[in-house]
Amino acid sequence: MSEIDEEALAEAYNRGLELEKAGDHEGAAQAYRRVLEIDPHDRGGASVRLAAMGRGQSPDKAPDAYVAALFDQHAEVFESILVDQLGYHVPMMVGEAVERLGLGPFDRLLDLGCGTGLSGDVLYDHAEELVAVDLSEAMVEAAYEKDVYDRLYVAEAVHFLEATDEAPFDMIVATDVLPYMGRLDALFAGLASKAANGGIIAFSTETLPEDAFQGRTFMVGPKQRFAHPQGHIRALLDEHGFTLLEIDPITVRHDEGEPVPGHLVVARKG
Repeated sequence: MSEIDEEALAEAYNRGLELEKAGDHEGAAQAYRRVLEIDPHDRGGASVRLAAMGRGQSPDKAPDAYVAALFDQHAEVFESILVDQLGYHVPMMVGEAVERLGLGPFDRLLDLGCGTGLSGDVLYDHAEELVAVDLSEAMVEAAYEKDVYDRLYVAEAVHFLEATDEAPFDMIVATDVLPYMGRLDALFAGLASKAANGGIIAFSTETLPEDAFQGRTFMVGPKQRFAHPQGHIRALLDEHGFTLLEIDPITVRHDEGEPVPGHLVVARKG
């Protein structure tokens, strides 16, 4: 593998950001394509930015290298930014849904994309055993410090579901995971394989007005995050053997002061 020219990479990426901010999307696209030539692993998420500007197809998912680098970089201030600045309260919404629907207690709970452990904080008293996984090593280290999980893994969510020898789980939570994934078939197959019969899954999505999708099952929105139409989520649940319990419209968080719409989904296997 050839060594990456970090100086050229930074120069191309920063030029892309500057041109994008100035409204020159065609110039920015040229710079981001240069970024991808220098760094095919796409640590800067140039492919996602191209899709957000309408200058490239939406990738099937955000590049693993990009997601890991992004969250490693922000691990120390993650909760302050997400909760205090962006008004993110989805883990609390999951906890409220568990109580409202009379679910649990659970023997085994899996927190996919655990981040610093916000869902673990909320659901700690609802499960006998908590397992967590995140692609970012720094996030896993922060979650470990909370001492709410019995085991933690550094892994990509779908790869973990496909490869783990952990026994099936009575509840699987995935908050703020789907906004980094486009094509969801493998994720739902993994959820179905690792959810116990009668087990609960709870996750959040982001969405856009229906006409924005133009028949697509996913797309990168203007803020470089993946959005999914509600109908596609319902179809995937049905295809993979889940019974929908709730699919509530929510404000996932705020971005530049504007609410980001999405859904909180709770379903049962079988």
